[in-house]
Amino acid sequence: MTTKDITIGIQTGLEARPVAVCVQVASQFQSKIYVEHGNVKVNAKSIMGMMTLGLASGETVTVTADGEDEVQAIDKIEEYLSNNAE
Repeated sequence: MTTKDITIGIQTGLEARPVAVCVQVASQFQSKIYVEHGNVKVNAKSIMGMMTLGLASGETVTVTADGEDEVQAIDKIEEYLSNNAE
């Protein structure tokens, strides 16, 4: 299991389109991937789950991945969430 804190760099925060792209990124991997913010933990492959977080730019989330490709999954999700110039 790999866990990493990631700060949202997407200027608009996680609205519908960025959430959809994030879910697509997470869905490329076999690992179980979760995003946690405050006391809410959701499946990163679930659009509805991710939308419930309502994350704004600058907020920090904890991403956890568990599986064969967990390190690659965390790296790609971090790349999208922290460096995106939406």
